[in-house]
Amino acid sequence: MPDFNQRIIAPSLLAADWTKLGQECRRTLDAGGDWLHLDVMDGHFVNNISYGANFVDHVRQSVPEAFLDTHLMIECPDQYLQGFIDARVNNISIHLEPAYDISDTLRRIRESGICAGLAINPATPLEKAEPFLDQIDLLLIMTVVPGFGGQAFMESETMPKVAAACQLRTSRGLSFHIEVDGGIDGKSAAIAARHGANVFVAGTSVFKADDMAAALTALRES
Repeated sequence: MPDFNQRIIAPSLLAADWTKLGQECRRTLDAGGDWLHLDVMDGHFVNNISYGANFVDHVRQSVPEAFLDTHLMIECPDQYLQGFIDARVNNISIHLEPAYDISDTLRRIRESGICAGLAINPATPLEKAEPFLDQIDLLLIMTVVPGFGGQAFMESETMPKVAAACQLRTSRGLSFHIEVDGGIDGKSAAIAARHGANVFVAGTSVFKADDMAAALTALRES
């Protein structure tokens, strides 16, 4: 079972300089990033468009050894799944809110040999995710409304869900990471860690920092 007390830092490439994609990926890993987080947006489920499976495949080619944590903020993840499997990502997180067969999509992810994650928005009750907790390797609790970077951390709306998810994991004998994404810096990472999160997605606070390595250390040790 993973050590859920050990923090995993997953810098989000949404905040990177895409004109130097390969260099940014390498710089992030060399500075101490554990995973690379990929935010895929379709302009339907969220009011923004980012990139798709071809972009993710370029990331894989740039850093073959990296753990690619892929977050599908899209309306029909079941229809686009294969492209991300073919890009050889390590985790695919799908959202609870759209209308599609969640259990079957999680099954397809895991049968491909990839870790399966389930993501919920700040307004989504944790209870809606409970039927799927035994099918996942990661629960992503959004700490901002998804779609744009640089938003403020929504502590009161999301930290009770992180704590409740941690309790459910223990009481049901399950094994899944609890990831937080949105407004994550040294201060908010410390708050989320106290509530039970162990994977931290950070974009602006890492890529816009004067010293990326120091920013990553602050996330890990705060």
